[in-house]
Parts: sequence; structure tokens; C-alpha cells
Amino acid sequence: MTSSPPRAADARVSTLWIMLLTLASTVTTLLLACATPFTALAALAATQMRARDGVLLMLAAWAASQITGFCWLGYPRDATTLAWAIALGSAALVATLAARTAAGATIASSPIRLAIAFVAASLAFKGVVLLWSFALGGVDIALSPAIALRQVGRNAAILAALWCAYRLLVAAGVPAAPRREAAIA
Repeated sequence: MTSSPPRAADARVSTLWIMLLTLASTVTTLLLACATPFTALAALAATQMRARDGVLLMLAAWAASQITGFCWLGYPRDATTLAWAIALGSAALVATLAARTAAGATIASSPIRLAIAFVAASLAFKGVVLLWSFALGGVDIALSPAIALRQVGRNAAILAALWCAYRLLVAAGVPAAPRREAAIA
């Protein structure tokens, strides 16, 4: 019996987790009407996935969010809405990189690394959204403490649920997402 080379197996496992987390994100978007949990995904990706896979996850979640919003939730098809789609995509990517940097800068235990990654992702995401709001409008919304607290609370709850689901699936035998970076040949 031959087995798949490690790289092929890692690629399949990475693809599986990207698909599962994108599906979970899409369900959240549908249930909460456009509340894609970008910061929760960024923190989970930063602590449980390779950097490349985290970026791919964020791009897939962002694309799924936009398809869901424009096709099923009736997002307006105007220039401002399309610009905000780009703004949120850029904020999601920056959040992913910030979470990865913060998680990599600590040797703390997994739950603490996850919390640090989440805080970094949340601050980075909010900062990028604020910058975009100067050009696109909505600075008052971007700076609203009530909205920010609601978003952070919702994303923290989603992160906790995703983390538990991840751990349960791994305990049930689903291979964990590859964490190590592939060696450059």
C-alpha cells in the first residue's frame, strides 16, 4: 500500500480546513446578515494554519461573503458598496497578517496565543476599516464604541465556537491543519 507524499496530504488537509472554515463563515454571514467573522477567522488561522493557508482562507471567506451578500442578501450594486467590499477584503487580509505576527511573537500557551492573535486581528481590522471610512464615509460608525464592542463580542463568541468545533473535529479524527511552513527547496 502506498501513501501520498507529505506535501500532497498537507495540501488536501489545508484545503479541507479552508473549505470547512469558509463554510462556517458563510453560515455566519447568512445568519447574521453580513457579519462575516473575519477577525475570528484570522486568529484561528494565525494559530492553527500555515501563513499561506491563512491568507487563502481569508480570501475564500471574503469571496464567499461577497457572493452571499450580493446574491442572497440583496447588497446594493453601486460603487460605494463595491468599494466597501474591497475595503473589507483588505481589512481581512491585514487582520490575518497582524494576527499571525502577534501570535508568532509570543511563546504563551495556545489559548493565550489565540487571544493575543484575536486582539491583534481586531485592532488591525478596525484600523483599516477606519482608514477606508475617511474615503468612503462612515467615520462615525467606524469610531462608534457601541458598534465596536458588539463586533468584538460577536467575533469572540464565534471564535470560541470555531475553536471548540476545530478541537472536536480533530479529536474525532479529522487531521489538524498543517502548521509548519513548507521548506523551500
